[in-house]
Parts: sequence; C-alpha cells; structure tokens
Amino acid sequence: MPAEINLDEEFRPAPQLRTLYFIYLLLAILIGVLPWCVPLVLYIPRISDTAPFIVLFFLVFPLLAFLGFIVYWIPRYYGTIRYKLTHDEVVWQRGVWFRQTGVVPYNRITNIDTIQGPISRMLGIAALRIQTAGYSGQQTRAEIGMNGIEHFEELRALLMQFIRGKKPAAVETYEAEEKEAAATGTGEILRELVRIRELLEQGVRR
Repeated sequence: MPAEINLDEEFRPAPQLRTLYFIYLLLAILIGVLPWCVPLVLYIPRISDTAPFIVLFFLVFPLLAFLGFIVYWIPRYYGTIRYKLTHDEVVWQRGVWFRQTGVVPYNRITNIDTIQGPISRMLGIAALRIQTAGYSGQQTRAEIGMNGIEHFEELRALLMQFIRGKKPAAVETYEAEEKEAAATGTGEILRELVRIRELLEQGVRR
C-alpha cells in the first residue's frame, strides 16, 4: 500500500496535479488565444484611433478577467479533491461551489484503467479510471476518475486486491434471489402439506 494512503482516511492527489492544470492553461493560451489575439491587437490600430480602446474594453479585459479567474480557481478546485478507501468501497468528493460526492462498492467495479499523457509522465503522476457495470449489466462506464495519483501502480494493485476479495454484484444479487426463491418454495411446500393433511382428516371424519 502506498505510504500516504491508509484505509478509512482521506487522501489528496499529488501536488503535481495542480502543476498539470496550470500547464494545460498555459498551452491553451499559447495555442488557442495568442495566435488570433496578437494579430488582432496589432491590426486594430490601423482602422481608427478609438478601435484599440474598444478592443481593450470588449475583448482584452474580459479575456484577462477570465484567465485570472482560472488561475484563482485551479488551486481552489485542487484543494477540494478527496479520495478515501474503505474495506468495501471507494469514496470521492470534489467541487468548489457545488460539492460532488460519490461512493462505488468494490463488487461493482469491472475494470481499472491507467491513463498517463506525456506531461503527466514527466510529472510522475497518472489517472485511474474506475469502470463499473452499467445499468443493463452489460455496458461499462467510468464511475470515478482518480486524478493526480503519484504511486498509481501500487494503488491500482491495492484496489484489485479488494475487488478480487468481493463477489461481483450480479453474483450477490443472484444468490440473494436464489435464497429467497428457496425460502418461498419451502413455505409453499409446507402449506401444501398442511392442506393435504386437512383434506385427509376431513376424509377420515366422514
């Protein structure tokens, strides 16, 4: 088990996840903003004297405000991410203004995938995508994304140990239904025997 993870205790993603978010933001600025923003700012003054002020007011200032909000939001969001492992389930929570919490029992987990891009590889972290059985029992979907995990191979191995120690939900449901059916069948047999005895007693009395 990774040293920083204890059962029934919350743990957070590695600090490199916060760095990863800032790198994504920088790439978004370099690729998605600067290629059209810089030529626009250089071209606008040629149109009129007031055009630069219009661009600053309606384009540059809102863009800077949005980027400032993202810079403020990233550490706040990172600080809300929590994971917890128990003997029976995985618990996660996140969200700055709207808190989200989820619980996934081990017996519903069907697969755990490891996702690591080139930047995540340089930072030494990865994401675990925990898949669970779909509502139809045939399809799978990613129920939990455990992002920014540093010792991801050890954590995945630990989760797989818990999963192997639990019966799948479908098996537990089938066994419960089987026991219920057996109990119901036994009760019906007993009632039928009582009815036969009553009929026999009525025949003897006649």
